Amino acid sequence: MLQRLKPFRSLPNAKEVWAWGMYDLANQSFTLLVITLLFPIYFRQVMVEDGARGDVLWSIAGSTGLLLSVLAAPVLGAMADSRGWKKRMLMTTGVVCVALTCCFALVPSGWWLLAMAIFIPANFCYQIGENFLASFLPEISTSRNIGHVSAIGWTMGYIGALLLLVFTALQMQLFGWQATENWGGLFVFAGLWFAAGMVAPWIILKETPAYGGEAAKGVGGAVKAGFGRLGETVRSAKQYAQVGRFLLAFFAYSLGVQTMIYFAVILADDFGFQQLQLVLFVLQLTVTAGIAAIVTGMIQDRIGARTTVMIFLGVWIVTALSMLILTLPEDPPTWTFWIIGNGVGLGLGGIGTSSRALLGRFTPKHKTAEFFGLWGMTYKGAGVIGVLSFGQVRGLVGSSASLILLTTFFVAGAILLLRVNDKRGMRAARASERKALKDREESPQRHSDTEGEKEEEG
Repeated sequence: MLQRLKPFRSLPNAKEVWAWGMYDLANQSFTLLVITLLFPIYFRQVMVEDGARGDVLWSIAGSTGLLLSVLAAPVLGAMADSRGWKKRMLMTTGVVCVALTCCFALVPSGWWLLAMAIFIPANFCYQIGENFLASFLPEISTSRNIGHVSAIGWTMGYIGALLLLVFTALQMQLFGWQATENWGGLFVFAGLWFAAGMVAPWIILKETPAYGGEAAKGVGGAVKAGFGRLGETVRSAKQYAQVGRFLLAFFAYSLGVQTMIYFAVILADDFGFQQLQLVLFVLQLTVTAGIAAIVTGMIQDRIGARTTVMIFLGVWIVTALSMLILTLPEDPPTWTFWIIGNGVGLGLGGIGTSSRALLGRFTPKHKTAEFFGLWGMTYKGAGVIGVLSFGQVRGLVGSSASLILLTTFFVAGAILLLRVNDKRGMRAARASERKALKDREESPQRHSDTEGEKEEEG
């Protein structure tokens, strides 16, 4: 049993997988401290100084970053594949995000427009970087261990989240940063944490070869190649039918996953949780999510990624229905939501790594950034729609109606996932890889023949 807790023991490229997972650990400082815990409150209370108006402006800032990443992800992914820029783009977006995160500490109180102008590109870079990070998965793993490797990254991310929660609490106590207006130093800490975690992937991860073929040089040529590759993917949609089916199912249940990421703490607050209880609640979610990611890594390569996703969709459905039942009594006991919170944590930890692994099985190695760009676009697009629709129904109709909608998201995702055939998807990916390799081997020969003809003419 102890051997199973050594995740790198059977990997031939353990160092490379560790470096890849370090980026997952590093960027938790942005998703946890900036997006989830600190910046929303800091923005409302210090930048806008008006709770209701701050919520409106915060939703605009968050949605704008997500929408920009949705629009840019597939083209940037195709560009990275065609030019061999995946590592370059991963590091560039990370560095920009780090710099902008540290800049939050420099924004004067009340300058909400400047705060938005910094947060939107920072969030955009974080979201795009997530896509490029995921696109390395098929290259640092095999069809036999891709689920295990995916779970390692996910688990390291949750380890980073736990460490960040502890260090943040310690800094608040040691430096007297409990007051919201004193959180500037925490944003600098978040940026430095991200930067430190990027060192290992920058040194160890290898840049993948370009699959651009005859693509023109420079940014303009890369953009042209990017659109050309997207057009090729659309034209060959029948060949990648399982990818399309999976992304449709993924979109449906991501409506629910993204909603819970944004509303879990708000729902806990409705159940009477106080400030310290909310912090402990987030800590509980992180622990259970980390456990789920570890367990997922142990089982999904054996039982299959699609089966694993279905199991965690079942967890999500039960959790959402339990929340719905708890809204029926007028004054439900608070302790019941602590129990249900474990379902949220298990769902978050398991559904992410198993979904990423399933797409990785369907992805040809020469289209990793492109396909994972589509994956990121799907996930973030679901976030915009799911959070907005849940919030509107919750505000206009009521909590029970919004939880019925939430349950529907997960049920629809499970039904659509039944249409996905993982074996066909993997066969299509391998066939595409063989064709690309053959075309790549023939291309230099054609180039050599052409040069020979020119020399003879001369």
